[in-house]
Amino acid sequence: MKRLTKRFLELLALLSAEAVLIGMTFLLCLLVFGYMVQEVFVYKDTGLDNALFSYAASHRSEGMTHFMRVISFFASADYLLVAPPLLVMVFAWFHSLRWYALKILMIAFTSTMLNQLLKSLFERPRPITAMLKESSLSFPSGHAMIGVSFYGLLIYIVWREVHNPFWKWLWISLLALLLLLIGYSRVYLNVHYATDVLAGYAMGILWLLLAIYLMKKLEKFYRQKYMAEKLEELES
Repeated sequence: MKRLTKRFLELLALLSAEAVLIGMTFLLCLLVFGYMVQEVFVYKDTGLDNALFSYAASHRSEGMTHFMRVISFFASADYLLVAPPLLVMVFAWFHSLRWYALKILMIAFTSTMLNQLLKSLFERPRPITAMLKESSLSFPSGHAMIGVSFYGLLIYIVWREVHNPFWKWLWISLLALLLLLIGYSRVYLNVHYATDVLAGYAMGILWLLLAIYLMKKLEKFYRQKYMAEKLEELES
């Protein structure tokens, strides 16, 4: 047992702080999603959902409702059918950012497909008090899940590419705040339960981390293949 523990600690020491943080985040999101599934579909506990609905109702007003509708739009299907393709075209214009264009396209598409698959699997109806007419199912929230995948990728790009600390943290903070408001807007408008939103956040982050990892592997393979072909051309 001591030898096994020692080997585990040695392996952990080889990992970077970033790799450990990513691994812990992945595991935490997996646990959160599993816990939400258990609470909703096994124990059928509505305590958290009712508490958040009551909190939202306590400060509901015409102005706040309008604001929440606007916030909700920034993760709607209409918006996400336009914003990612526009960003893809912008990033594709710059040679150094073309892989980000591919990541945006692939992650936006796959997260949407995965969300629809999960909704059809769990088949949870929307709250009957919904303030917007939306026909799709409720669990997990598409706005939360696809929004995290899209804006989370933008946060990742800002983290990697923006070197000025002020602008880097300003953009990261604004994007993170927008994500939180999008999730809350869905509860405020009664189109999702709080558990839908938390499950959407968890699965969105899970899929984003996995997709970035797989895309980095693909990028590395492609670059190695490209360099090998160029080397062969020079030698011939």
